[in-house]
Amino acid sequence: MDIAYWVVAGLLAAFYLYAGGTKLVQSQEQLAPMMAWAGTTIPMAGVRAIGALEVLGAVGLVLPRLTGIAPALSVAAAIGLTVLQVLATGFHASRGETKDLWLNVVLVVAGASAVWLALATA
Repeated sequence: MDIAYWVVAGLLAAFYLYAGGTKLVQSQEQLAPMMAWAGTTIPMAGVRAIGALEVLGAVGLVLPRLTGIAPALSVAAAIGLTVLQVLATGFHASRGETKDLWLNVVLVVAGASAVWLALATA
């Protein structure tokens, strides 16, 4: 179970570090081809906040369990990222952006798996 957690958490962390880092460092113009909502529907301050949450969640999945310091924070990070993706799924569905909802669903399932694995190996 521990290996399964590290595989799921590692993949999620890599994804969220990239996605969150992109939201943190790129301009509205650079984000527009990938995320038409960035800076229009959601102000750039909100986009940056989402990016920061994603990066913090990625770190939270890995660092507490790796160091053994407050490993329960990994559970909290997995729950937070899962909730974030549930909200993102609803947001994209409400905008009619259904062709890419599969990614949100995969991330919800992976996040819920990380929660379960983190609790099972705690």
